[in-house]
Parts: sequence; structure tokens; C-alpha cells
Amino acid sequence: MSWTGPTELRSRLQRLWDRGELLASLVTGEPLFPRRLTLTVPTSAEMTHRFDEVRAWVGELRGMKYCRVEMREFRHRLLGVNAVPQELWIDRVEDALALLGKQRGAARFVALVAMTRCSEPRLLSWLARRPLRALELAGEWERLLEIVSWMELHPASGLYLRQVDIPGVHTKFIETHRGVLGELLETVLPPEAIVPGATGVSRFAQRYGFRDKPVLIRFRPLDPDCSPLAGIGSGDITLDSESFARLEPALSRVFITENEINFLAFPPVKESLVIFGAGYGFEMLREIPWLRLCPILYWGDIDTHGFAILNQLRNCFAQVESFLMDRATLLAFESQWGEEEKQTVRELTELTEEEQALYDELRDNRLRPRLRLEQERIGFGRVEEALEAILMRNEPSRFTEIQP
Repeated sequence: MSWTGPTELRSRLQRLWDRGELLASLVTGEPLFPRRLTLTVPTSAEMTHRFDEVRAWVGELRGMKYCRVEMREFRHRLLGVNAVPQELWIDRVEDALALLGKQRGAARFVALVAMTRCSEPRLLSWLARRPLRALELAGEWERLLEIVSWMELHPASGLYLRQVDIPGVHTKFIETHRGVLGELLETVLPPEAIVPGATGVSRFAQRYGFRDKPVLIRFRPLDPDCSPLAGIGSGDITLDSESFARLEPALSRVFITENEINFLAFPPVKESLVIFGAGYGFEMLREIPWLRLCPILYWGDIDTHGFAILNQLRNCFAQVESFLMDRATLLAFESQWGEEEKQTVRELTELTEEEQALYDELRDNRLRPRLRLEQERIGFGRVEEALEAILMRNEPSRFTEIQP
């Protein structure tokens, strides 16, 4: 049956709910009702040949609660004068909610609106934009409002999140709700209380003026004579990023490797140090001025994610070179090949021509499906050969350019 029935009419109203328009109207007062719902009705021929079906259809529509059915009279040469539905009207938002069975959800939302109007009226605009998200957060909304109010009184506080003292609100609650809190704080805080460059959930503390736990950098000097810390030699050192940035060591190159054992066993190299990498996390290195002037060599896994990490690092430091991430190394250790659990297939814009060719082979599975060679499976003889070739270049130190 192609005539408009109760199921189709409810689905049209459901779309208003799913788009948030029904709840948003409870904030903005935008008049959505009375609302006319057009109908596809039987033709004259269908009324003649399918009279019983038409009568059942009319009964279904006229039996719908919370709506008003307008009828149209028609005269048929065989059936005489009859009336069929012409259009259906929903007169009030309350009727629409009742028809959808959403009265309870709407009542909870109205309570959120009243609470917000009393304590943080500027967030009413957010409720109008994100009503369904607000409804999901109904149980936490009062605490979210308390956090926003505290932030208005203590903008850019310089405290750790752990030090925020709001009754009933613990640090984990703030950390769990950083995404929505960011949206709310963007609505109410003045621009001077927000750090514009710190974006993303992971930089929530920095963006809103909290003190963040220090970013730690782990490294080893590979030349005891050039150790940036006197008396440390080639020890395993961990510093916060601010302290690391102040070192300004007299080096000719920096290595970055992703595997901890390779980091610990990295051979001695003149005027060099090695940093233990952090996968896709290189933001802490980007702000270190002396690294921008230093040759950097990256050693990661030969797989799609290894090249994606190299691509990201090169976005931070254009001078980065890769080593032991070439096709010859991959083929030399065929007996050590493994499988990458889940490949990345996105386009990488910062690879060299040779790196791009190998990345394409890996992501297109031309050698073997999901092929990877983990860096710790490369024999150390190969590592020493690669390092010797690097040293043979005799690159001059660039640190003469650093200004104190």
C-alpha cells in the first residue's frame, strides 16, 4: 500500500527529534507547530477497486492520537459521497512528543534548560545547538555547570586539575568530560583566558590555563665527551621538555628510535645522542629550538605506521632523514618479516621518493599482506654498518649557529 500511514507520519516527526529540532525549540521558542503533514491518498480508481483497504486506511489515520485529521469530501458515481483524509496536523509540540513517546526525555531536557537559565544562561545557546548531547549528559549536567562557573571565577588558574576544589567533582570527572567541557568553556570564557594554539582534548589543561604534568624526554648521550650533563657519560637520562630545551649541547646529530632495547643498546657515535621516541607524539620536541638546527636521523619499523610516524616527525622537522628504513634492509631480513595488525593507508606528503615507493609497496601489499619488519629484528651488524656510513659523510656541526 503506497498511501501515507501512521508509521511514515511518525518517522517524519522522528527526524525532527533526531536532528534536535524538537528539543531546540524548547530553548529558542521557535514555533514548529501547528505543523501540516501531507498525505499520499488513494486515487478514484483505487477507491473503487480497493474500497475495503481504503476504509481500513481511513480508520487507521482517524484513530491516531495527538493529531488532527482534515477530511475531504468526494463524490463517486458508484460509491456516492464519501470523505477521505486530505492532510494531518500536529498542533502543539506536546502532541508531537506524545506521538513519539518522548515526553520523559523532553521533561528532563526542560529541567536542564531551567537549571542552565539560573546558573549559566550563556550556555542556553549550546543547549539549542546540542540538545541531544545535553540529554545524554543529564545526570552530569549539574556538575558540568559547577565546573564552568568555577572556571569563570578562576580563569587561567595555573593549578593542576587535581587542585580544582569543587564539592562532588573529582579530577577523573573533569578528565572524562574534557571534550564537552571544552565546548562549554569556549562559549563562556573570554578570549584572553584561552590559549588559541593548544587544540584537541589532549591539550585541554594547557588551553584553559591549568598546569599540565611535565612532558618527559628520555635520551642517551652517545659520546661521553659531548654529554650535555657533566659526569653522566652515556647514561639513560629523563628530563622534562623545558629542561631538555635549555641544554644546547654541542652535537652534530640526533638519532630518534622507537624501540626501547635499541635505544638502550644504541652504539657509541661521535658528537651524537639518541632520543627514545614516542610513536605519534612529537609535539614536545617541536618547541625545542636547538633541535631545529640539528641533523636528525629517525629509525622506525619498516611498515605503514613506521612511515606515517616518519612523516609526522618530518612535519615537525623538515631536515629529518630516515635510516634502516629502506628496501634493501627489508629484503636483507626476509626471514624476520612479520605482520602489521592494522595498516594505515592514508597519503603521506613528507616522504622522499624512495620512502614513498616502499610505503606504497607496503600499503598495497605487493610483497606480502600486511608486511612489517620490526626494527628490533634487524641485526646489529647492519646497524653498525649504517652508522659507519653516516659518519663517513663527515657532516659539520650546525651548532655554531646557536645563539646563547
